[in-house]
Amino acid sequence: MGFDSVLVVDFGAQYAQLIARRVREARVFSEIVPSDLPVAQMLERRPKAIILSGGPSSVYVEGAPQAPAGLFEAGVPVFGICYGFQLMAQALGGEVARTGRREYGGTPMTVTTAGVLLDGTPLQQDVWMSHGDSCVAAPAGFTVTATSSGAPVAAFEDPARGLAGVQFHPEVRHTAHGQKVLEHFLYDIAGCAPSWTMDNVVDDQVARIRAQVGNKRVLCALSGGVDSAVAAALVHEAVGDQLTCVYVDHGLMRQGETEQVRTDYVAATGIRLEVVDAADRFLAALEGVSDPEDKRKIIGREFIRVFEQAALDVVGEAAAHGESVDFLVQGTLYPDVVESGGGAGTATIKSHHNVGGLPADLK
Repeated sequence: MGFDSVLVVDFGAQYAQLIARRVREARVFSEIVPSDLPVAQMLERRPKAIILSGGPSSVYVEGAPQAPAGLFEAGVPVFGICYGFQLMAQALGGEVARTGRREYGGTPMTVTTAGVLLDGTPLQQDVWMSHGDSCVAAPAGFTVTATSSGAPVAAFEDPARGLAGVQFHPEVRHTAHGQKVLEHFLYDIAGCAPSWTMDNVVDDQVARIRAQVGNKRVLCALSGGVDSAVAAALVHEAVGDQLTCVYVDHGLMRQGETEQVRTDYVAATGIRLEVVDAADRFLAALEGVSDPEDKRKIIGREFIRVFEQAALDVVGEAAAHGESVDFLVQGTLYPDVVESGGGAGTATIKSHHNVGGLPADLK
């Protein structure tokens, strides 16, 4: 991998995905990992830096997520945000207290020492806060760089050790200078190079897919949406006609959309496509159902049952030619993961048939 990468440790914040996005907007690759992933496994990914997300927990609550053991001694720069900031403060000998002065939403903050993180930002600025507990004393060796009415320590840093954190959320647009703060950490404290682009992803993924699949056959459920269409295009770029896509027409698409997938997408990509007409089955299963969540789960259940039968047909056709179908492609966008519930402790906004609406006995 010819570019730096950053791990975003998810402590149950649905903002974790937004943090990862902001890092990528800074042209540094990022990926999200769960908070219970051991440090040794994090280091196997060779991150240039690690970011600790916010979360709904309190450091005082029994069973609340903790910073992975050995994280701050691993020699990798770490940036704490909100709950991650408080975890860093507590773990390194600072003090986090229940002051009773909660801050939610837009909050005035005063920069006391610009340091590295807040360099070039106004002395008085509005940031986005969401906390009950507050850091009231920074760990030894850290410089306090900002304060607010409810957060005596709103930001601190120890650049020599590559450690820094903020109580506010730099990843949201309501924090006017948040992206600059994040980039100061990435570039000036962690030493990340802004060299990552989407072209890197395409080249890297095509090479990985080609190496993993070899000469085996691949099956993909194509919905006609962006996620599965992009996933199928990547796999097809890597292995060509070894890929077969199955499109299930459930009768819920826009008028003419199925034919558009059948003709335009195939013409543009050259992908082998099998279309299954299952509209009557889906509409019968949905008859009389009014709850949106129930509808989504029914669609997920029926979709996979139809797809399983279509997959058996593709596998049988491959076997007749002495081949096997060993790989299944699933394309899922970050918004689907966020809404279906992300890492530990996150809430479900709504399930998606390709994330949270699949039956438990999926084969």
